[in-house]
Amino acid sequence: MIDKYVASIDAAVADIPDGATIMVGGFGPAGQPYTLLDALIRHRPRGLTLISNNAGNGDFGLAALLKAGCVRKVVCSFPRQSDSWVFDDLYRRGELELELIPQGNLAARIQAAGSGLGGFYTPTGYGTELAQGKETREIDGKHYVFELPLKADFALIKADKADRWGNLLYNKTGRNFGPIMAMAAACTIAEVNRMVPLGELDPENIITPGIFVQRLVTTPDHPAPASA
Repeated sequence: MIDKYVASIDAAVADIPDGATIMVGGFGPAGQPYTLLDALIRHRPRGLTLISNNAGNGDFGLAALLKAGCVRKVVCSFPRQSDSWVFDDLYRRGELELELIPQGNLAARIQAAGSGLGGFYTPTGYGTELAQGKETREIDGKHYVFELPLKADFALIKADKADRWGNLLYNKTGRNFGPIMAMAAACTIAEVNRMVPLGELDPENIITPGIFVQRLVTTPDHPAPASA
């Protein structure tokens, strides 16, 4: 019987080792897997490479992970906001590396990894510091930069509903990077609001098929029912 539900949230992240590359879903706070991030902070791996849309807000979620000293390098599109003081402080003190990627390129590189592509050419970034050291090419009179796929050892994502096979539905903008990150990681761990019995999810509405999800956990306020 296939059942990807893990009752212990801490156990779900316990094998994330020092030096791992992790993707974390979310567009700012929307769709960020806070329960999994709290568990990861308790586990305290070191030297992580974090791939995400931004570098944290306030003192919670991604920012708390940075503050705990777990992250060595951040790969993202928007490292600085008005409330990104944790990232700002660590970066200015030289305790964090940063790889800045335009948001469209970030999504496309993750998609390339999930689709098994070797890379792609994009005009975004050509002629800027972001293209330094990268292959460039002129196609039909337009200049392009070659970008490599972006993959991870683990992806931590947030979904609204799941069945025990790992099929996922998302809540509106909470969907953001979750589906493509699930495809680009060797192990995807999904935090969900609600586990539902097999057959309750309409196959036509499933966004992330269970083949891309290895583990499921629920938020503390929404434990999994016995019939899931």
